Amino acid sequence: MRATHADSAAMILPSTQQFGWLLAVALCVAAPSLAQDAPEKERPAAPAAGHHRGGAVEAYLRARRAYENEASAYWQSVVDKRRARNAKRRNNEAVVLDDYVLTQPPLYTGPPQPPGYIPPRRDPTEPALPIPGIADFLKAAAEQYSFTPDRPKTEAEFKQAYAKVATAAGLTKEQAVRIYAFETGGNGTYDGQAGIVGSRKGGRPISPAMGYNQLLSTNTVSLLAEHGDKFVTALEKSAESLGETGRKAMERKVATLKKMIAFTRTVPNAWTEHDKLAKTTPGGMGIHAAVLDRDIGPLLQTQKLLDSVLFARMKGTMRPLTAAELELMNFTGDGNGYDLITMPQEMRDKVPTSNFFQRSGYERNPIARRTGTVAALVNAIESKMDNASQAQGAKELAEAF
Repeated sequence: MRATHADSAAMILPSTQQFGWLLAVALCVAAPSLAQDAPEKERPAAPAAGHHRGGAVEAYLRARRAYENEASAYWQSVVDKRRARNAKRRNNEAVVLDDYVLTQPPLYTGPPQPPGYIPPRRDPTEPALPIPGIADFLKAAAEQYSFTPDRPKTEAEFKQAYAKVATAAGLTKEQAVRIYAFETGGNGTYDGQAGIVGSRKGGRPISPAMGYNQLLSTNTVSLLAEHGDKFVTALEKSAESLGETGRKAMERKVATLKKMIAFTRTVPNAWTEHDKLAKTTPGGMGIHAAVLDRDIGPLLQTQKLLDSVLFARMKGTMRPLTAAELELMNFTGDGNGYDLITMPQEMRDKVPTSNFFQRSGYERNPIARRTGTVAALVNAIESKMDNASQAQGAKELAEAF
């Protein structure tokens, strides 16, 4: 599952009472106090300016409130339509064009925010958490599990390990390489994090997403909770071919991995619970460092894509998925992705991409907003894959298969 690239820009408007209070404050602040010795002829000008400013603020807030009402109704209709489609599929009923919202999300077209006006601050129940970087994941892993990932000596070493695991799982070279190209631009590294370009100093992560198919920290927790035993078996099997020193090191790694798995299973097996562990606990944060390990990382990244393949098969799609189809599932989550890849061609240029996102995710996603329709989204993914697959990193990954 993805928070689907898979976790804000919406403005939360004040209540009617707060609206009146804010307007009163704006009017009071806007009207400057008059000095006792100010010339008489200058006194009327200040209240007039304050009145004008207060009117601008009032018009802006009124327009924003009208927009929010319209937007809230639109996104609720997206949720309602999605629930109805899911119910039809459970009942083996055909999904038709009218089962989607066929208009684009509303855009704010009212007056701009008045100069100098400061919108009311939100009053969230919990403050926004800073996005951790690789150093944070490594620090938490060392403190919580005494774990330092075995990082590859070269990028080629990790690519070879990834290609071996992916091939054994049944993924094709085309799927792996084109998804890598799309997610990383074709030159991504095994330790590449979203928002950090190469070795650029001062870069800040925009997401916990790391690696060849950009696993979120919540993905890592979920994958260990659901498939941890499978990963342990794979590591134990690989230990059999190692010398004594290597075998003992692998046994220590397996013991650490079991501790991580046990921690992921201290909560119900649900995305929301895994998300809390990944983002709010040192133990969850430390688990994400496993993506950097040359033995565990390829298992995690392969399993993420394999889960989407198995989901499609479970739903009845037995044919091999194209790389773009698999990316749609990786990009929007398995449920929404399957909805996308099974949509008839004749409907794709009529259905807006907004049908497959939550509002916050859509507003943060430039590709979904820019493309507008399913057909355009698929074309954009294919085009980016075509171009980025020509990059040196993508060519090197292809050679590893």
